[in-house]
Amino acid sequence: MRNNELNELIYLNALNCISFFGSTRINTLLKHFGASEAVWKAPAEELTAVLGLPGKTGQLKQELMKIDPEQEWARLLDNNVNCICPDNDNFPSLLKQIPFPPPLLYYKGRLQKIDRPAVAIVGSRRSTFYGQEVAHRLAVELSLEGVNVISGMALGIDTAAHRGALESSGYTAAVLGCGLDHCYPLRNADLMENIIAEGAVVSEFSVGTPPVAKNFPQRNRIISGLSLGTVVVEATAKSGALITANYALEHNREVFAVPGNVGSPYSRGCHRLLKEGARLVESASDILEELYISSTIEQQLTLDQARADLTEGEQSLLNIIPYQPIHIDNIIQLSGIKAAETSAQLLSLELKKTIRQTPGKYFCRI
Repeated sequence: MRNNELNELIYLNALNCISFFGSTRINTLLKHFGASEAVWKAPAEELTAVLGLPGKTGQLKQELMKIDPEQEWARLLDNNVNCICPDNDNFPSLLKQIPFPPPLLYYKGRLQKIDRPAVAIVGSRRSTFYGQEVAHRLAVELSLEGVNVISGMALGIDTAAHRGALESSGYTAAVLGCGLDHCYPLRNADLMENIIAEGAVVSEFSVGTPPVAKNFPQRNRIISGLSLGTVVVEATAKSGALITANYALEHNREVFAVPGNVGSPYSRGCHRLLKEGARLVESASDILEELYISSTIEQQLTLDQARADLTEGEQSLLNIIPYQPIHIDNIIQLSGIKAAETSAQLLSLELKKTIRQTPGKYFCRI
């Protein structure tokens, strides 16, 4: 990296540490002054005048006195965080196209594949088993087609989507609403490490920024910005996933929604999107078709192929198992065959990837 490029990043990072300097204001200042160092060295009165915030001059002076650009840069390096600005050729090209792209994108992991076709899969944290299964399956199918999976690493739908991509050796990127020295939620620490190893964890927030509520709507615009389209799997009427969908519309990207149970509160957001014109999604082929991405999913994952090697007994047992979890005792009762034989056939169906076992000896079709 050349000295002038490094210098630009150091001062951009320092500007990004100012509490009320978001991407819009930093981009406004860069346009006016030309370079981040020039912005940093300008008088506080001039900066607030350019931004139309004269009442913030005192606060800005106080914050400038507390921030040392070199120390903040050292803290970034100590946390093994990389960063990149839109002038760099490796900055995600889709993200450059949104209004006021982040002046800096922080990341851990690998950005080399982030410019491949990408789809965001988002939804409620408090999701149902059905929603998690759909998110996981869509991520698997998209990954098999070489499509990146973007999400926010939240519990529920986001986690299921990331795991589906990783299990299929796909590329996935998680966008955080905090600095990359934090893992949020903490329960996903192992997932975060796996994503870093195989994809990337990214953020527009500087190191040290905590995961506070106001950051997440801003984070959602990055999820949309990295993606050709956003799939909402499950969402309540006020879910943050709907914010991501709204950003997708603003960014002129596609919006997709998965239908759910009409009586479930987790389906209301998706059904509203469908009423407003979102594309209904049953499988990844619906997404690929809308985005004009070449698909071989129908050839690779058709029902006939999935069942081609089933014995007559396995096929009969599979016909009993629904797409919602059912306990093994109920399967034995419905099948009318001995428990040992049922268990053997269930194991065979699992190995042939036609069913999945969930905790508590429950099984469902996939």
